[in-house]
Amino acid sequence: MATSSCCSLRSILFSSPTNLRSNYSLPKYHLTCSPFSSSTASRFESYSVSSIGTGSTSRKLSHTRRKVLEVRSMATTTAEEKKRVEIYDLEENLAVDLAKFTADLSDKFCKERGAFTVVVSGGSLIKSLRKLVESPYADSIDWARWHFFWVDERVVPKDHDDSNYKLAYDGFLSKVPIPAGNVYAINESLSAEAAADDYETCLKHLVKTNILRVSETTGFPEFDLMLLGMGPDGHVASLFPGHGLCNENKKWVVSITDSPKPPSERITFTFPVINSSAHVALVVCGSGKAEAVQAALKKTGTVPPAGSVSAEEELVWFLDKPASSKL
Repeated sequence: MATSSCCSLRSILFSSPTNLRSNYSLPKYHLTCSPFSSSTASRFESYSVSSIGTGSTSRKLSHTRRKVLEVRSMATTTAEEKKRVEIYDLEENLAVDLAKFTADLSDKFCKERGAFTVVVSGGSLIKSLRKLVESPYADSIDWARWHFFWVDERVVPKDHDDSNYKLAYDGFLSKVPIPAGNVYAINESLSAEAAADDYETCLKHLVKTNILRVSETTGFPEFDLMLLGMGPDGHVASLFPGHGLCNENKKWVVSITDSPKPPSERITFTFPVINSSAHVALVVCGSGKAEAVQAALKKTGTVPPAGSVSAEEELVWFLDKPASSKL
C-alpha cells in the first residue's frame, strides 16, 4: 500500500481495527480516488478602490458602503432565521428527537437524490445517536444510501482509544448496515498534513462522481447533514478558540499539529465546509458546557468557535437542560 500519495484515499474504510476483540471481524476495504484536477471556480468576486475622489465619486462610495452594511445586516438576519434552539429536560428525550431529525433528513435526501451524506464528530455525540440503531429506525432507514464522514479525526491507529473512527464503530457503525465502501476513514498511516490532503482529494473525487454536492453559494462541498458536538471551551471539530485555523477560508480539510487538547496531530474540516452543509445539528449536553453555550448563542464576551457555526438551510442546537442553564 502506497502511503505517500495525496491523490488517492487508500485508507482502510470501515475495516475492523487491528488487535481488537473478536467482534471486529469486518473485511478490509480500499477506496482509490481518481485525481480531481479541475478546480472549483470561485463564486466570490473582490473589488478594490484605487483612488477616492470627491463629489459624485464620494457619494457613490457612501452609497456602496450603505449597501454593504445592508447586505451584512440581511446575512445576519438570514443566519438567525435559519437557526433554532431546542432544549430538553432529559438527555433521553434529546436523543429521541435527534434520531427522528436525522431519519427524516435521510428519507428526504434519499428520495430526492439517491444518497445521504452525513458527517459526525467524536466525543459524546455518538452516544446521542444511539436511538438510530433501535426500532423503528434501524429497520426503516435506507442505510445503503448513506455516505459517512468525519468532521475531524486524530492521526492515531484505528484501534486507539483516541480514534474517532473507533468511537463511531463501537457505538454506531458496527450496528447498522452502511456499506463498507461508503464509510470514509482517514489514512492514519500518513502524516497529519498528507492525511488532510488525502481526505480533501477524496471529497473532490466524490464531488466529481456526484455523491457529494457543491454549494452554489460558497463553492465548498455541501453535506446533507453535519452532526457536531462542542467542547467545554466552545471548540467544534478540531477548531479551537484562538487558533489560526478558525480563519482558514480556502482549504476544505486542514491538518493541526499543535492541538491544545491531546492528541496533538489531527485533521479537521474548515469553517467554510462546515457552514456550507445543508443542515447542521449542534448537540451539547452537560452543565460544564453552559458558559460556552451562552457565549456562542448570546454572543457574550469572547465568542467561541461554536458561535461561528451556520448552515445553508438549517442550524439546530440540541441542548439538555444543564447545557442551557445560562441562557
